[in-house]
Order: sequence, then C-alpha cells, then structure tokens
Amino acid sequence: MSGIETFTPMPLYISENAVAKVRSLVEEEGNPDLKLRVFVTGGGCSGFQYGFSFDELVAEDDTIVEKDGVSVLADPLSFQYLNGSTVDYEEGLQGSRFTITNPNATTTCGCGSSFSV
Repeated sequence: MSGIETFTPMPLYISENAVAKVRSLVEEEGNPDLKLRVFVTGGGCSGFQYGFSFDELVAEDDTIVEKDGVSVLADPLSFQYLNGSTVDYEEGLQGSRFTITNPNATTTCGCGSSFSV
C-alpha cells in the first residue's frame, strides 16, 4: 500500500431537502415511476441554465443517482457540466425551487439559474 488513496466522487449529490420534495411530489402524482431529471441547456444570462422536470423514462445513457428511494437522472451532455454538483430544494422569500450548487461553474448569475464554465 503506497499511502495514496484514490477517491472517486459521487457524480451528483442530492440533499435531504431535495429527496423530501421529490418524494412528496411523486406521492402527490401517485406515480412511483417518476424520477427528477436535471439538465443543462444553452441560454440564460451566464451562458448555460439549469432545468428540472419529472420523467418516467430512463434513457440507456442516462446517469442515475438514487438516494433514499428517490432517483435523479442526467443525460450525458448535461452530466459533463453537473459532475460533482449538489441538487437541493430551497424554500424562501423568493419562492420554492430546486437549485444546483456546481463546483464546475466559474460564474453564476444573480438568480442562480444560469452559469458558465
């Protein structure tokens, strides 16, 4: 043993708040096959923006992260920008929403929904 440990980070982290909200929304819909899809699209004030939707279908090349019975999906194009990020759910004065904390983003906008790398 050389004393050097290799660590492979989880591809996508999911906060307890996000797990609870996804579980709640899935239960409201009455469809246990629903999964939260996180994606990145072009646009926004910083170049890319985050998107969230619910999806029953899992593509062959999707990355699937499961935590406490909740599944989060990301397609390969989006995943390259999301690797190492945390999906959270916030409730505050500006409303309730899913958010992303992305260590790969070099700049973000004031609203927190767009970024650049």
